[in-house]
Amino acid sequence: MSVFNLPDLGEGLPDAEIVEWFVKEGDEVKVDQPMVSMETAKAVVDVPSPENGVILKLHGQPGDVIDTGKPLVTFGQPGEEPADSTPAEPAQPEPVDTDAAAADDQEPPAEASSDDEDRPDTGTVVGAMESTDRVVTEQLSAVGNVKVSPAVRALARKLKVDLTRITPSGADNVVTAADVKHAAANPDALAPATETAVPPAAAPVQPEPPEQQPEPVSAATPEPVQPAKPTAPVGEWEPIRGTRRTMARIMSESHSKVVPTTLMDDADIQAWQPGQDITVRLIRSLWAGAQAEPGLNAWYNGEDGVRMVHKGMDVGVAVDTPDGLFVPALRNVHNASAEDIRNGINRMRDNVKDRSIPPEDLKDYTIMLSNFGVFAGRYATPIINPPCVAIVAAGKLRHEAMPVLGGFEVHRIIPLSLTFDHRACTGGEAARFLKAMLDDLALPS
Repeated sequence: MSVFNLPDLGEGLPDAEIVEWFVKEGDEVKVDQPMVSMETAKAVVDVPSPENGVILKLHGQPGDVIDTGKPLVTFGQPGEEPADSTPAEPAQPEPVDTDAAAADDQEPPAEASSDDEDRPDTGTVVGAMESTDRVVTEQLSAVGNVKVSPAVRALARKLKVDLTRITPSGADNVVTAADVKHAAANPDALAPATETAVPPAAAPVQPEPPEQQPEPVSAATPEPVQPAKPTAPVGEWEPIRGTRRTMARIMSESHSKVVPTTLMDDADIQAWQPGQDITVRLIRSLWAGAQAEPGLNAWYNGEDGVRMVHKGMDVGVAVDTPDGLFVPALRNVHNASAEDIRNGINRMRDNVKDRSIPPEDLKDYTIMLSNFGVFAGRYATPIINPPCVAIVAAGKLRHEAMPVLGGFEVHRIIPLSLTFDHRACTGGEAARFLKAMLDDLALPS
C-alpha cells in the first residue's frame, strides 16, 4: 500500500481544489491514467496516476481543498483493504479521586435505601432536577372576554389570529394552543368580529403584573396587528472557491508586501493610422518604457532585499471572467512582431475561455497590463502581483478637445495609470517609464 500526496502542480501554490474524480475506490488504474481534475490558481489540471494499482481510498470529494504535499490517493493491490488512517488512541486509565479512595478505606459504602427505589426519575443531567407532583399553572390574562395564557397569546400573535373570535375549549373557558392553531388553519370557522365569542358572565381572572398588563381590547374590535416592515432581499453565504479564492489570497499578499504608488496621464493617439490594434500598441509601449527605465520591468524580493532587472519582457495580461481574474503571460514580447503579439493574445483568450491554460503560463511574467477601459473607467490604482514591481492599466478611450496652434482639435485619448512598488523604484524612474510609453503611443504606427 502506498499514499500519493498532491504534488506541486507547477505554480508554487499551497493547495488545489478537487473538481472531478475520474476514478472511484476499488478501480484498477495504470500509470499516467487521469485520476482527478484539480483547480489551481487559474487553471484546471488533470492529475495522472503515478503507478499501477488499485484505488483503496480517495482523500477528498469534489469541492474539497487539498494542501500541496497532503494525501490525495491511497494505492494498493487487488484484494487489499485500506488501513485505518486514524490510529486508535491508547486506552486511558480512569481518573482516581484520591480523597474518595481514602474515604472508601475508612468506612464501607452505605446500603441503598429502599426510598431510592420509589423515588421518581429526576433526569440524567448533572446536578439536581426538581421532582414534584405540584402542577404549575400559567397566570391568565383577559383579551376581550376570553382568558388566555401569555404563551398562547404569543402564539396567536405569531399566527395572526384574533383571540376575540375564538370559541375557547379549555377548562374555565380558557383559550388553548390547539384552539389558536385550529383557528389559524380554518379562518372561516372564526366567529364574526362583531359577536362575542364568550358570554359576558365569564368568571373574572387574575390580572397580569403591571409590566405584563395587556392593552384593553373590546370584544368587537380585534387587536391591532402592526404590519411587518419591508426588508431588502437577503442573499446566502457561499464559499469562495477556485480562481476567486486564489485571487483573494494574492490580493491580500500584495496588500501586505507592496508599497504602491500610482502615476496617471493621458496618451494622445490622434496620429494613429487606421487599423491600429490598441492592445498590441499598449504592449509595445511597455517595452518602450522598459528601454527608457529598465527598473520597472523587474522583480523585487523585500525579505532578502534584492531585485532582478529583466533583459527581456513577459507581460502578464489581466483577463476578466465570471470565475474571477486570470493573468496569463505573453512571452518574449520584446522581440515579437505585432502579428505575433495578436496571435498570442487570441490564443491566451481561448485558453482562458476553455480553462486550458498551461500552468507555466500563469507565472513568471515580468510586468503586468490591465485594459479595464473596454468596460468603463478612466483611471485606477491597479494591484501589483509580487514579485513584479509595476502594472499599467489603460482606461476607456475618449475624445477630448486639445489646444492646437491657438485653436482646438478633438483628439482620441487613452488614460493610463501606472502603479509601481516604491521600495524598488523611484518616482522619477516611474515618470520616465510612463513618458516613454506616451511617446511611443503617440507615433502613427
